Amino acid sequence: MTRGARFTAAAVAALLLAAPVAAPATERLRVSWHPKRPHPGDVAWVHVAGAGEAAAIEGSLGPRSLTFFPYAGGQAAVVGIDLETKPGALPWRLAVLESGLEPHSLGGRLTVHERAFAVQRLTLPPGMVDPDPETERRAMAEGERLATLYRTITPARLWRGGFVRPVAGREPATGFGARRVINGQPRSPHSGADYAAPRGTPVVAVNSGRVALVGDFFFPGRLVALDHGLGVYTLYFHLDSVAVVDGEMVERGQVLGTVGSTGRATGPHLHFGAVVGTARVDPAALLKLDLRE
Repeated sequence: MTRGARFTAAAVAALLLAAPVAAPATERLRVSWHPKRPHPGDVAWVHVAGAGEAAAIEGSLGPRSLTFFPYAGGQAAVVGIDLETKPGALPWRLAVLESGLEPHSLGGRLTVHERAFAVQRLTLPPGMVDPDPETERRAMAEGERLATLYRTITPARLWRGGFVRPVAGREPATGFGARRVINGQPRSPHSGADYAAPRGTPVVAVNSGRVALVGDFFFPGRLVALDHGLGVYTLYFHLDSVAVVDGEMVERGQVLGTVGSTGRATGPHLHFGAVVGTARVDPAALLKLDLRE
């Protein structure tokens, strides 16, 4: 071997040793689910540590798609466990694509554990339970309008930090997931939580977001719906008054209106609801969500 050939070989070896080598995806990426033992009505989130902010991640939990955002040295996504989800293992999958790196797929199963819900027996005026055909058509159209709203995913994360109570006080909300029997007939489960409060009590935004809907519907009464981005919505029903307008950007703690008894309500209270990716979730779970950045 000539001197020149020896020099070239040595130089190439040195360059190879100095060049950064990407770690295998199985070592770079660490997937963790929170909570580890979810129940129907929970708000779950997955953290993909090691994924760059520019990485494209697609994923799902069972039938629900995941929308990711940069978080804590990686990316995260929130997903709702609907209140009528049956206990059992839900498959999850992730596909991660980063510039200059090989695409990688990850997957597993997240087990949803059983949760017991109360049974509520209510007596209401017949006209509020079994409306006339015209009113029934109105109620169905209003329900579809809300369902369409929940299917609209704003790709940006509009909330920051923890979620706060929608009304002042320390008493917890009640009734989420209750299997309702109204005038002796089984009905849909209660998809929100009720805060007992006097008429006129201020109702505030639980986090920053955009006013997605202000309406006066048959069952929910006067209402406000907030879009917090990434498929997260909060709902404020039976309001006596409203202090915001469609499209308005609001901050956490901003007054949205006041407690009332409009719509199908037996007395003044706030029905507070939360939807994540069309899943009806326990508002208490949203208030405990530990995504703090």
